Amino acid sequence: MPFSSCSSLIPYEVLLTNLQKKRWDVGLDDNAVVVKEEDSSKKRSSRWDVAAAPDATPMVKRSRWDQAPSLTAATPVGNQGLVTPIHPTVSATPVPSLPITFGHGDRNAPLSDEELDEMLPKEGYKILEPPPGYAPIRTPARKLMSTPAPMASSSGIGGFMMQEPENARILGKQMPTDIPGVGDLQFFKAEDMVYFGKLVDGGDENSMTVEELKERKIMRLLLKVKNGTPPMRKTALRQLTDNARQFGAGPLFNQILPLLMEKTLEDQERHLLVKVIDRILYKLDDLVRPYVHKILVVIEPLLIDQDYYARVEGREIISNLSKAAGLAHMISTMRPDIDHVDEYVRNTTARAFAVVASALGIPALLPFLKAVCRSKKSWQARHTGVKIVQQIPILMGCAILPHLKGLVDCIGPNLEDEQAKVRTVTSLAIAALAEAASPYGIESFDTILNPLWTGAKKQRGKGLAGFLKAVGYIIPLMDEEYANYYTSEVMEILLREFQSPDEEMKKVVLKVISQCAGTEGVTAAYLKENVLPEFFKAFWVRRMALDKRNYRQVVETTVDLGQKVGCGEIIERIVDHLKDESEPYRKMTLESVEKVIASLGAADIGERLEERLVDGVLFAFQEQTMEDVVMLNGFGTVVNALGTRCKPYLPQIVSTILWRLNNKSSAVRQQSADLISRIAVVMVCSSLPLNFYIVNIADPGAKRNNAAKML
Repeated sequence: MPFSSCSSLIPYEVLLTNLQKKRWDVGLDDNAVVVKEEDSSKKRSSRWDVAAAPDATPMVKRSRWDQAPSLTAATPVGNQGLVTPIHPTVSATPVPSLPITFGHGDRNAPLSDEELDEMLPKEGYKILEPPPGYAPIRTPARKLMSTPAPMASSSGIGGFMMQEPENARILGKQMPTDIPGVGDLQFFKAEDMVYFGKLVDGGDENSMTVEELKERKIMRLLLKVKNGTPPMRKTALRQLTDNARQFGAGPLFNQILPLLMEKTLEDQERHLLVKVIDRILYKLDDLVRPYVHKILVVIEPLLIDQDYYARVEGREIISNLSKAAGLAHMISTMRPDIDHVDEYVRNTTARAFAVVASALGIPALLPFLKAVCRSKKSWQARHTGVKIVQQIPILMGCAILPHLKGLVDCIGPNLEDEQAKVRTVTSLAIAALAEAASPYGIESFDTILNPLWTGAKKQRGKGLAGFLKAVGYIIPLMDEEYANYYTSEVMEILLREFQSPDEEMKKVVLKVISQCAGTEGVTAAYLKENVLPEFFKAFWVRRMALDKRNYRQVVETTVDLGQKVGCGEIIERIVDHLKDESEPYRKMTLESVEKVIASLGAADIGERLEERLVDGVLFAFQEQTMEDVVMLNGFGTVVNALGTRCKPYLPQIVSTILWRLNNKSSAVRQQSADLISRIAVVMVCSSLPLNFYIVNIADPGAKRNNAAKML
């Protein structure tokens, strides 16, 4: 029945009586219909039905939101390491919390008067005074509560908190923009207040002493150099240089050296301070001697810094310092650190002495080095002396050749020292000397060949690695006859160490094999018979392809062996690895094949080996899961090296390329197009119809169009 007809049968008043009464239905107008008539005794009373007296106190319903929060935690929090929340009364384990300053960041900081002045007009506003009797809440428990963190980190703080950048608003008055007597700076960091805070304290300079005024003058000039604009920096640097002797070494270095030790110092700031020291060292000359030790304490750590430019700047300062102070004063200053208990101090001291030797000349330092290397007082002194000799060729290179004999004689007896550490560092020093002198200087090593060879037979472990490294660098310096003899002798030790689990030993063994293979006296027949079988058995394994440290060295050693025994011999032994199920192993194999063929060509590759090679390269190229440039370079190198010999394999190569050109992945299509561009010359010379077949492929990609143009 339609709603209109139904409503005509039921009175309107009856319909209204069935509706729920709303408090908004009362008192709409005078003609409103009474919805429901009930006895006054049954009618529900409401506080809205009673007219409020003018002086009556309103009745307020109590709510849980009207109560002050409890000082004890009422919300259940997760126990440490648990997901399900529990009530704090159950767990006795304290929950770590974030710092009380969490949330008091830049966005929540109150606006300063300066910021309000910028935001609001100057007129029409005034600062209101707090009302009388106003007192802010001082109870810490009523302030912002710290956020509970369910898990504690190593620093004792749980949860995650974003690090907010430092700016002038947060730091307030600690970040001035204009320093009295300095001018407007490019920047001023919070750490600068520690060193330049006196410039903003507002002290009366008229009541200061001459020393205090000099200190403030130096402070202003250093601040201009460090934080000023380029013109300001240039002027301040000139004033510091010209007045260095008037200022004195003490006031200058007492302010420069603490700045250099600041951990937050940036590279540019350090470079500027190093430039200041260089300039004033030149001016101060011998006045710097009382402060040599302080300067070395600050500068020596730069010699072992990870940053290359930091190391260069450290060497520059020590070099200028040694020229200003003189050799005698440098030796007397650094002598106590030679036999220091801490190895870190001895290491930095050795590097500093090497810089002194390069600045003042090796002959001037050689008598002192001989005395240190033969010291009977402590083995630490001998160790540091040999370390100095090791650092000199690393620093100076072939410039040691005129003094090679003296350096070798200086450390020769230490090959038979009673301390293993001294013997090891001596062998490494000899290796460094031989590497710097190559291909000359074998006469200088005559006196140490016998103890070096005897030690190589006696040593084991890390000590043996050092001796083998020294032998590996000396053998290429020998004549053919001696090189062949020593190679055959040392090869017995190397073959034994093929099975060593030590990664450092593997690296040394591979390097020595490369050096021996490149020596004129070592024949290809000897390597094929004695070295290659064990080498490929020990190092050409899947695990080596995953070893990032020795992966590169294995490939380089394989290429070096191929230079001696030929391309075909190497590829014959590794071509089957191109079909290995391990993709990193296939990649390592193809990289070795590429480098061997690129270096030696494919002339000595037989027909059967050629088929296996192309088949393996195609398999490795098709089965790659990630498009690597190694696969692309290897494929292109093999095809270009074979040249017209690739004609029988072109249909298979082209079908592989066509299939990958239609792949949905853009990286696969791009790699295939790059491959076409690399082997286009071979394809043009070998088979013309195939070229037209590829050119006629319709594809909008720019890479494929470029490849087609090359064809």
